[in-house]
Parts: sequence; structure tokens; C-alpha cells
Amino acid sequence: MITTLTLLVFSNCGYNTIQEEDEAINASWAEILNQYQRRSDLIPNLVNTVKGYATQEEKY
Repeated sequence: MITTLTLLVFSNCGYNTIQEEDEAINASWAEILNQYQRRSDLIPNLVNTVKGYATQEEKY
């Protein structure tokens, strides 16, 4: 009986830890997705810069 009660008490602590880790993983994944979005937003600027440089090179 005491063993069962002890296991129930400690299993609840494990559940909270799992939930905290799950939230940390979700936050990290959201940060990764934000960085991917930021990088994809920068690509058109890079393309325009290269096009402008290519236009300058054609003049010479």
C-alpha cells in the first residue's frame, strides 16, 4: 500500500517534468521556424542585390 502511494506521488512529478520538457521543445521548435521564415524573407533581397551587381558588370 505504501509503495503504491509512493509511486503515485512520484509519478505525478514525472508528469510535470514531461510537460515542462514538452513546452521547452515546442518553444525551441517555434524559434527554429522563426529563423527559417527570417531567412526565406531575406532571399528576395539577396536576389535583387545580385541582379543589381550583374547589371553593373554588364556595363563594364
